[in-house]
Amino acid sequence: MANSNRRSGLTIYSDPACPFSHRTRIVLHEKNIVANIEDIIDDQWPEDIAALNPYGTSPTLIDRDMVLFDSNIIIDYFNERFVHPPLLPSDPASRAKMRLMLHRIDKDWYALWNALIGMEKGKTSKARKTVQEDLTVLAPLFAESPFFMSKDFSLLDCSLAPLLWRLPMLNIKLPAKAKAVEEYAERIFARDSFQASLSDVERDMR
Repeated sequence: MANSNRRSGLTIYSDPACPFSHRTRIVLHEKNIVANIEDIIDDQWPEDIAALNPYGTSPTLIDRDMVLFDSNIIIDYFNERFVHPPLLPSDPASRAKMRLMLHRIDKDWYALWNALIGMEKGKTSKARKTVQEDLTVLAPLFAESPFFMSKDFSLLDCSLAPLLWRLPMLNIKLPAKAKAVEEYAERIFARDSFQASLSDVERDMR
């Protein structure tokens, strides 16, 4: 999804299949930030950009003389620099609660990503079961409000959406009692920002 016609001071180097790049792109489109998105395929980085990121990970943001890597750091930067629409609550307690859940999503689910995609032999089935069971247990939370733990679209939704979009690809099928999760996912997938965020690779995942 190289948007070469959307030039500005911002360039994001993004893996079109990576959920961490994907959630960064969702925030980008939700805030209507003009940026150039450069696809990184099979870890083929431009030499000058590779030299700026010691970890060689996607996404990487170049903003004039500043280089940022790690999706959470980039997302926080976007949320603070481009304040509208806000993607975190205004009061400190609610904001802290949301950041704690973001931390749990990363630690409990995205930390399993290599196992989920089969890069850690013998761990895939257990990882799939963990995600399936956790989402099922949390299903009532998805039914309580239009968005996850909030009446407003937030960074939680940006973080959850790439994982939920990839469930069929990961061979994770939710049971009937997790219907609220499926209904929530369809609401998020229908948003203009989510549709705009999808790379061609991601569209082919479903």
